Amino acid sequence: MQPVAKDIKEYGIGLGADFVGIADPAGFLDPSYRGNRPQDFMPDIRSVIVIGVVIPRGAVLPLPKGRAEYTNTLMAGTVTLRGIAFRLAREFERAGYLASAVPTEGSEFGTWYADRNTLKADLSLKYAAVLAGLGSYGLNQLFVSDEFGPRVRMTAVLTNAPLAADRPQERDLVRPECGSCTKCVDVCPVKALAADGTIRPELCRDYMFSTLGGLRCGMCLRVCPL
Repeated sequence: MQPVAKDIKEYGIGLGADFVGIADPAGFLDPSYRGNRPQDFMPDIRSVIVIGVVIPRGAVLPLPKGRAEYTNTLMAGTVTLRGIAFRLAREFERAGYLASAVPTEGSEFGTWYADRNTLKADLSLKYAAVLAGLGSYGLNQLFVSDEFGPRVRMTAVLTNAPLAADRPQERDLVRPECGSCTKCVDVCPVKALAADGTIRPELCRDYMFSTLGGLRCGMCLRVCPL
């Protein structure tokens, strides 16, 4: 029996996810996408299942104080996502398909999973979430969920199981509210963000992994009003 998208979403929510969406991997072949493509390591991929959890506001609002607590909360979200993704992948394989879980770290410049030179992961989870119709980008280069804002953490499961994909939203890739707001740009301690929407990710990475000793910064997320 073929997996049903609705059932997969309900299963993910039941395991502890706050939202689940399904992206068509063909969207990664769009010339405007400049990241790595899941087809490069799973040529017969049919579905990208995006899984997300919400970061508790109590870990975000005290920043820049409480960075250890903020970082620990993010890691707890990662553990939760890994467990959900693993169980989803196993369910697909029990049904006769192939499946693999995507690391959560690449989208925040984690050097374990991202290319050390380009800082790109094997695929962009943020772009996958946009393809799945879950939201769009903020000026801070974070994914902004329509329901939960930017305070989310995500992973994905790649599979060759055919699932009905969600449709991307028909609107600009960047949130229109960001056009008149530069709070994230103004608060960035290393000026990694610019008002034109560009980012210097190496500055963000070096600040977190050198200056902060591995703790996460979170200031652009802290001040975002979305």
